Amino acid sequence: MSESGKSDSAFRTIGELSNELGVPQHILRYWETRFSQLRPLTRAGNRRYYRPADVALVKRIDAALNRDGYTIKGVQKLLAGEKSSPPAAKPEAAPAQAPASLITDLKQVRALLSEALSE
Repeated sequence: MSESGKSDSAFRTIGELSNELGVPQHILRYWETRFSQLRPLTRAGNRRYYRPADVALVKRIDAALNRDGYTIKGVQKLLAGEKSSPPAAKPEAAPAQAPASLITDLKQVRALLSEALSE
């Protein structure tokens, strides 16, 4: 269940989504003009209903703009890149232990940094 008391699979009105995210309604409407992927259902009187996928997208847009420091254009490119890129293959499991030479190099870097910070 979400903060509004609705099921996560329930549709949200623009007011409910605005309250849930703390984003003004006019900003949500503006984002609809800037992000072609964001298309809530509209009913009589232009009443908007955000599907769960729309809610997830709005949350991602909000996080990118307000937490991660992206611009509108940056988020547009980010979303366009995700749409056009093929699904990423699962990365192979990392080796259990790093090579000894890498560990030695990292210890040397750590010692240099520690020395520099103590000065």
